[in-house]
Amino acid sequence: MKLLLALLLCVLVALGALVFFAGGPGAGALVEVAPSVQAPSGGDAVRASAPAPLATMPGANAPSADSRSVPAPPANAGDPHAATSPAPPANPATGPARASLPLPASTAGGPPTLLLPVQGVRPEQLHDTFSDARSESRRHDAIDIMAAAGTPVLAVADGHVEKLFDSERGGLTIYQFEPSGRLAYYYAHLQRYADGLAEGQPVRRGQVIGYVGATGNASPDAPHLHFAIFVLGPERRWWEGTAVNPYPVLRGEAPLP
Repeated sequence: MKLLLALLLCVLVALGALVFFAGGPGAGALVEVAPSVQAPSGGDAVRASAPAPLATMPGANAPSADSRSVPAPPANAGDPHAATSPAPPANPATGPARASLPLPASTAGGPPTLLLPVQGVRPEQLHDTFSDARSESRRHDAIDIMAAAGTPVLAVADGHVEKLFDSERGGLTIYQFEPSGRLAYYYAHLQRYADGLAEGQPVRRGQVIGYVGATGNASPDAPHLHFAIFVLGPERRWWEGTAVNPYPVLRGEAPLP
């Protein structure tokens, strides 16, 4: 019995010694050590690479052709005195020239106004010659807008060229119809038409359509634009209509009929 107890005591002592040495400094030898990261040769530090850019998903924040920015309007778009000089004659294949003139503002919520048809002329410079007498007991039925020969003539509104006509009295003339065909705008005594201008061609408000001159029965010493407005009949004939005084309309004092 004593021998058995002695053997049991030896076993317990051996187990205690094993536990003691397993927790001591030497225990590290039993644990596998991970290899350390070695710095590159030459002493350079390891640099972390930047993350790759994220790919754009189709349609996610990608600008479409319709959403790309468009050129801003010219900076002088609100300055009524910022008229440009007449452009040199263009090749007819390029179409009529356009003026970079501003358009007069309409009364807020009111009827549309007409652009003054001679570049550089202001409303206060106009004279009412609508009722002046002409030869053969005729009434003028238009106003004369004085300007130097070659000054650009501008379309007063959107529309199309209904007729280009060379008459004995009016010289080189343009009959422009508004889109509805209710009104006609008449430009006469032109020096020449804008390059490429043709009958049936759409025109935009402010577009150069001709140049001030003294053709027809106008005096060469007094070049001017003869401008008239006509209310067309149901037949919409360019040579027939009821004359409307352009003077108060161009000055913003009266609406279009």
